[in-house]
Amino acid sequence: MFRAGMRRGPALAVMALVCSGMAAAEVPSPEQMWEIIQAQQRQIEDLQQRLAATNQRVDRTDQKVAETEEKVEITGDMIEEGGMSLAASWAERTSIGGYGELHYNDLDSGSEMDFHRFVLFFGHQFNDRVRFMSELEIEHALVGDGEPGEVEVEQAYVELDLNDYHSAKAGLFLVPVGILNETHEPPTFYGVERNPVESNIVPSTWWEGGAGMRGELAPGLGYDFTVTSGLDVPQEGSNAFRIRNGRQKVAEARAESLAYTGRLRWTGVPGVELAMTAQYQEDITQGDLDIGATLLEAHAAISRGPFGLRALYARWDLDNAALIDGVDPAAAGRDRQEGWYVEPSLRGSLGDLAGEFGAFLRYNVWDNNAGANNATERKQYNAGINYWPTQQVVFKLDFQRQDNADGTDDDGFNLGVGYQF
Repeated sequence: MFRAGMRRGPALAVMALVCSGMAAAEVPSPEQMWEIIQAQQRQIEDLQQRLAATNQRVDRTDQKVAETEEKVEITGDMIEEGGMSLAASWAERTSIGGYGELHYNDLDSGSEMDFHRFVLFFGHQFNDRVRFMSELEIEHALVGDGEPGEVEVEQAYVELDLNDYHSAKAGLFLVPVGILNETHEPPTFYGVERNPVESNIVPSTWWEGGAGMRGELAPGLGYDFTVTSGLDVPQEGSNAFRIRNGRQKVAEARAESLAYTGRLRWTGVPGVELAMTAQYQEDITQGDLDIGATLLEAHAAISRGPFGLRALYARWDLDNAALIDGVDPAAAGRDRQEGWYVEPSLRGSLGDLAGEFGAFLRYNVWDNNAGANNATERKQYNAGINYWPTQQVVFKLDFQRQDNADGTDDDGFNLGVGYQF
């Protein structure tokens, strides 16, 4: 007990001192206590307001983050859908096509198998008024040094509709002349090879670079007018002044003398086309000899029911220049070059066989030396059949017989298959 009392003694002494200190200090009055409580309450309310504001900012931040994420997702979807829409729109406005033909020729001059042409078309419609067209061709299958083939751009032009009846174009395009020059896909004509008149006189396939207009003057009456690069014919050798050999194919073509071409075409009756073309070039030697040249061509292409008829006449007249070292179109007999053909045909179904058959006869006469008095005229008879299992594929067989004035006949037959798409 004594030791316990000894342990409590110091504690009691300390408590006594504290109590005496508190008694000595001034005790707050009720008014002071109320002010202290109000001050503390204001601090508590201020802290609560700050906390609420902080929570609102956090909520708004979270909401903005959520909204941003949603917008990003929507934007991504729109970009993806928009990209797909643009791609789909581009594809819808872009066209791809082509044609090709394989020939087997068994003639007096020799036998030959040749994949004559492989052609691809590319076109694009920029809008309702502006379009692009092109044609890329590989001839004779194999291209390279010493090989027979060529790679050629036959068309690459932009066309603009001026209104509902007239359009303009510029670039590389086919000259508006003849029947075959602008439409020469294998299923569109008879015979394995293109007719010799439009190959040697017109001369198909013939393209130039420049600008032109086309349109409709009246219902069924259309026109074409072009200003283009021109011919540059050889001036010596066996092909001197031969029209076909003057094609430059717009490959760094000399353009000292341009060519002007106009055509009128009447299609007022379904299945009937009547047309006439004229071309003038001031100098077909591009400044070397000053030899002007004029082409006149007229044709009829008729298809009425099963019956068809094609007929064409073409003639070149070359000015006679003063002899320069013996060089002159008249001296070569080529101041006049002309030809014509007529081709009746019959087409229709045959029994239960799918597709259509067609039979034709064609008589061709042409002369690239018509200005000479010697025997240079060439005649060729063709007869054959076409079979179209579908409108875009054709199988062909024709026989040819020549009766040339110089005795260089080349008789035999030709087989071919062609397509377009």
